[in-house]
Amino acid sequence: MAYFDNAATSFSKPETVYQRMDQFNRNTSGSFGRGNYGITGHVRGLTEETRSNIQRLLQCASKQVVFEPTATISLNITIQGVIEKGVRTVYISPFEHNAVTRTLHHYVKAGKIKVLQLAVQKDYKYDLQRIQYQFENDTPDFVIVSHASNVIGLVAPVGQICEMAKQFNAVTLVDMAQTAGLIDCNIGSEIFDFAVFAGHKTLLGPTGISGFVMKPDFPLPAVMFGGTGFESANQDMPLSLPERFEFGTMNGVGVAGLHASTKWILERGIDYIYSKESENRKRLIELLSSYDFVTIVGNHSGNQYVGIVSCLMDGVSSDTAGQLFAERNVAVRTGLHCAPLAHQQLGTYPAGTIRFSVSCLTDDEDFTTLEAALDDIYDNL
Repeated sequence: MAYFDNAATSFSKPETVYQRMDQFNRNTSGSFGRGNYGITGHVRGLTEETRSNIQRLLQCASKQVVFEPTATISLNITIQGVIEKGVRTVYISPFEHNAVTRTLHHYVKAGKIKVLQLAVQKDYKYDLQRIQYQFENDTPDFVIVSHASNVIGLVAPVGQICEMAKQFNAVTLVDMAQTAGLIDCNIGSEIFDFAVFAGHKTLLGPTGISGFVMKPDFPLPAVMFGGTGFESANQDMPLSLPERFEFGTMNGVGVAGLHASTKWILERGIDYIYSKESENRKRLIELLSSYDFVTIVGNHSGNQYVGIVSCLMDGVSSDTAGQLFAERNVAVRTGLHCAPLAHQQLGTYPAGTIRFSVSCLTDDEDFTTLEAALDDIYDNL
């Protein structure tokens, strides 16, 4: 199958990821933080090395890396914790995932917060001058920005936005689900309080291992509870990090896969990974643009993008397109992609779009199969 759904989960992975996970499953047991026998020490060492790899990739050696099963859980822990501290005015981008917007919607319904959208221009470039005016007119307490849209791949100027937010002492959170390990970003800067990463997307690791980065001195309340293998007699969650937020049994084999993928990225360099993905995105744009029944959505020169391209097809609904491509051995994503606000901004709500997403590992065979599928769909319209 030609795989063009990397924005959901990257595939294929570097070969070393498969090998390392297989070795872990065959040769290792035990849980992180549970037991003092030999192999649990190996699990602990592997986990701490993986934290260090994340710190190197995100340039945040001074900050704490916390592992969770998913980026959605990470967003819930951080967003709910910050809201529990009493913030009132929350700004988000128009491109947020439901992991953000549904969490906020829960608190809006409860009357605890209000949510405002950061201003963008007609070409979807963030309007920094207008955002400054928004902040001055309605002071932000909490600013959440998706580093890259999972619908069109647009990269947000998170450094500039968070720097502006800090002028008003706002808490800042960057959702890096589509950019961690792909786009260089100095998350170690004081302008970033939290950053969330997804191990199975641009970090090229397996599902079931993601997490967040936080300032170690940020007084984030616990909003989820459970066993940590640490201070078990204490019925409050430990104050120490990362134990305060790493409850339950960690996905050890997932950590092993993420260790291998982050090492693979570090050996090649983020700039190399991004350049390869950008080449594949350019090739995808050129291929889709060669068909007059295809209209690309949200692609403007001068904007920065990751390897995500959404489009519409004349005479073919989004849902129908998914089946047509699947029948021709091409994996794509159709619909709203869990980001309805983005589609309202793009004018593609409620039907959504057909989304193609590449990675640095998308190859010639993938493109050859996609071109044959597009030819066949066009011939049968």
